[in-house]
Amino acid sequence: MRDVKTLSLVKGREHFCFRYETGQESKVLDALVDMVHRRELGFDWFDAAVLSHQLGQHLAKELKTYLPKKAA
Repeated sequence: MRDVKTLSLVKGREHFCFRYETGQESKVLDALVDMVHRRELGFDWFDAAVLSHQLGQHLAKELKTYLPKKAA
C-alpha cells in the first residue's frame, strides 16, 4: 500500500485540501499552478507557495528515513 499525504490550507471561507501518494509530488505542483490560473478561485501564488512548502516538509521528513541514524 502506498503512503498517502495531505496538504491543507484554510483561507477565509475556502479550504484547499490535496491528497497524494508518495512519488506524485510533481503532479501536485502542476495542480497548484493550474489553480493559480483559475480566476474563479481565490487561490494565488502565495497560497501555492505555502502548500509547496508543506510538500517540501513532507519530502524532507521522508528523506530522513533513508539517512543513517547518526546523520538524522
